[in-house]
Amino acid sequence: MPRSTTVILAILASLHAYIGWRILPALPVPLAVQVLGALWLVASFVLIPASMMSRGMRQPMADRVAWAGFLALGLFSSLFVLTLLRDVALAVAVLFGAGSESLVRGTGIGVPVLAGFAALAGFFNARRVARVVEVDVPIAGLPEALHGFTIAQISDIHVGPTIKHGYLNRIVDAVNALQADAVAVTGDLVDGAVRHLAPHTAPLARLQARHGAFFVTGNHEYYSGAHAWIAEVRRLGLRVLMNEHVVLEHDGASLLLAGVTDYTAHHFDPTHRSDPHKALLGAPEGVGVKVLLAHQPRTAPFAARAGFDLQLSGHTHGGQFFPWNFFVPMQQPWVAGLKRLENLWVYISRGTGYWGPPKRFGAPSEITRVRLVRA
Repeated sequence: MPRSTTVILAILASLHAYIGWRILPALPVPLAVQVLGALWLVASFVLIPASMMSRGMRQPMADRVAWAGFLALGLFSSLFVLTLLRDVALAVAVLFGAGSESLVRGTGIGVPVLAGFAALAGFFNARRVARVVEVDVPIAGLPEALHGFTIAQISDIHVGPTIKHGYLNRIVDAVNALQADAVAVTGDLVDGAVRHLAPHTAPLARLQARHGAFFVTGNHEYYSGAHAWIAEVRRLGLRVLMNEHVVLEHDGASLLLAGVTDYTAHHFDPTHRSDPHKALLGAPEGVGVKVLLAHQPRTAPFAARAGFDLQLSGHTHGGQFFPWNFFVPMQQPWVAGLKRLENLWVYISRGTGYWGPPKRFGAPSEITRVRLVRA
């Protein structure tokens, strides 16, 4: 076993032991219930790494193990954070002379109750069809013909062990109901190989929009075999934009829609280096607006220098669930929503699916209806 794996497992075991040590003795329950709690922590410690390695298993066992492990990970995450917060609160209480046995027991009960609530609510939030978020983007000098032009954006669906054909089918139905002028799929569509997931991404072929549907790669496409997925998405009828653009003629006005490969693509294929400037090569003069599809928000400084008016991104999941939203700014300039960088608008979707645990808490999924309006 590689040393890095051993270290990770040791940390995971220590965190599970910490929860058991701090919470189980504080619960006013019979010993048998405490033993069951300890057994759950042991099972969680086994299932979480097993879910990460489930791709090497045969189906349907692989998906079953992934489901069990990801559910355990979602609950464990809340248990750990709440246990840590409890210990901080107890330390503060002792410091101010407010510590008591009833406080220890009350907070001990509160941790699993709140963690269970967060896991259950997060599960329902993750598994429901994403709600439509309406976003108006004011563009200076926008031609009258492009006022009201709509782009339906979906992002970070992560078709894989727990997201299948039916989940994506409902998303496609919701997008088609918007009757958008264009559809943008801004990366991280899949988590797995084409040979395993092609039947589950098939609903994308039903996407409908006046000017068609467009796709750019995310980092997870590169983890899953980007070249094969690019070919498969094209087969489904979407236009894959690889550092290139198209010009959409709309009621006598023109809109330039460009797309770049993922920000990290060059680590997997040097020829796929993300390049917003390259995406504009050969662009005609006088287009009404320039829109860039880029999976990661951190492409924005390069898009601004290239002269784009709007960038549509995803990647962050809005943090997906507390407290990971606080860690997103360590890698990305923004977490979610409409932002401004010099003359560039950037919209960051919270994502339409989820990654890993089927859990969204404080960061609801979305299908975004972006509408261009005159400033």
